[in-house]
Amino acid sequence: MTKNEFSEKVLESEQTLYRISMSMLKNEADCEDAVQTAILTAYEKLGSLREERYFRTWLVRILINVCNMQLKKRSRVISLEDATGVPEPSLLSHTESTELRLAIEALPVKIRQAVVLYYIEDFSVSEIKNILKIPEGTVKSRLSKGRSHLRRILG
Repeated sequence: MTKNEFSEKVLESEQTLYRISMSMLKNEADCEDAVQTAILTAYEKLGSLREERYFRTWLVRILINVCNMQLKKRSRVISLEDATGVPEPSLLSHTESTELRLAIEALPVKIRQAVVLYYIEDFSVSEIKNILKIPEGTVKSRLSKGRSHLRRILG
C-alpha cells in the first residue's frame, strides 16, 4: 500500500474513527489524541496488515486498543473536568434524538462498543468479531443486550 492509498483510506475512515473513539472516551481532546495515535500506529505497522481489504477493520482495532489504553490511564487519574461536573461532548451530537444518544451513552462500555459499531458504523457481526477479538456469539449477545437495554431505557 502506497502513502497516497494509506492517506485516502484514512480519510475515508476519519468520521468512523472519531465516532468510535468518542463513544468510548466521551471527551473531544482525548478522542482527537486517540485517533491521531491510531493513525500514526497504523502507518508505522502498515507492514503487519495482511490483506488490504481489511484495512478499515484493522485500523478500528488499533483505535480501540488506543482508547482502551487511555481509559486505563484515566482510571488512575481523576480529571479536573470530571471533578467540576462540566459536561463532556456527546457521542452522537449530529443525531437528532437526544434521548437515543443519551440511552446509547448509558449502555455499559462493552455493549455500547458493539451497538455503535453495528448500528452507527454499519460493521457486520463478523467484522465486529474481528475488531473486538471476541466470538461471533458474544457480538450477537452484546447486540441483543444492547437492544434490550435501549428498549427498557426508552420505554
